[in-house]
Amino acid sequence: MKLPKELIEKYREPYISELNNYINTGVELIVKVKSKRLMETRNGQKYLLMTFEDRSGMVRAIDWYNAEKNDTKVDVGSVIRVSGKVVIYDGRLQFNLSENIPLIVLKEGEYDLERFVLRGKKDPEEILKEILSLINTIHNEKLNQLLKEFFEKDEKFIVQFKNCPAGARVHHNYVGGLAEHSYTVAQLCDNVCKVYMWLDRDLLIAGALLHDIGKVKDYEITPRGIEVTTQGELIGHIVSGYEMVRKKLNKINADEGLSLRLLHIILSHHGELEWGSPVVPKTPEAYVLHMIENMDSKLNRISFIKERELEIDPKKNWSDYDTNLGRRFFLKHEIQKEQ
Repeated sequence: MKLPKELIEKYREPYISELNNYINTGVELIVKVKSKRLMETRNGQKYLLMTFEDRSGMVRAIDWYNAEKNDTKVDVGSVIRVSGKVVIYDGRLQFNLSENIPLIVLKEGEYDLERFVLRGKKDPEEILKEILSLINTIHNEKLNQLLKEFFEKDEKFIVQFKNCPAGARVHHNYVGGLAEHSYTVAQLCDNVCKVYMWLDRDLLIAGALLHDIGKVKDYEITPRGIEVTTQGELIGHIVSGYEMVRKKLNKINADEGLSLRLLHIILSHHGELEWGSPVVPKTPEAYVLHMIENMDSKLNRISFIKERELEIDPKKNWSDYDTNLGRRFFLKHEIQKEQ
């Protein structure tokens, strides 16, 4: 007999973002082990310090009872079912593992992949159609040809692009996230050019569609969720994207001036050296692209925060503190007058 939806919801394991509702309460979790380290106290007691994660966030976890056993039992990246108690320690949430309930390593098929990775609300196939329509409005012959080399002719890239997230945790961290982010940024750039008509619209839209394509080399979807690849760790999407675009620019014999301006947009789109860009934006189009893609990534994060927290508690007025954006967010559309 299939359980009613409300009972499934009642008895399911909570997400990490919901653990504030379980403080000083025993609970069972299904999580991925992000990190682990076998430690020892001053008096010689071994304990296992871990970080658990799911699609909603991360939490510190400690095993005081079976540290050495569980250290050999689990690997970084393992998906586990674990029981314990949620506590506040040193001002933040912590999950203390139970002494007598064993930790279970789960195999593929024994848990719901949606616990670790989401699919975007927008169909990547439809987004790709919109991207191709936008490319057809590009008048610069070489930029039009370049974009079609990626989004019309390169079948392997197209499959990767449609399925790739734009991030592992912070923004657009779901299947189709890269396509959604890229097209939204391109739309916004197109609208900006209707106001600032002196900007090079063709160059700016090309930069918007291509600025993050190196992420197809950065991320892969596995049964454990979104994983960063070895190339993503060692090279990163800015350099990978630069190399991908440079290769196709050479293929279509684009002139050096146009190539430099487009490649500069890709290299500078993070905006600051300390944010990972090897160079800061030094053309109007590069500056606009950085501002818009930064805004879209942050608005996507804010939208996720509002949706997640109001789903947990519809009466909540303020979000929890978000470490990525460095603030709390007001969750309501209207500010109620204080009595």
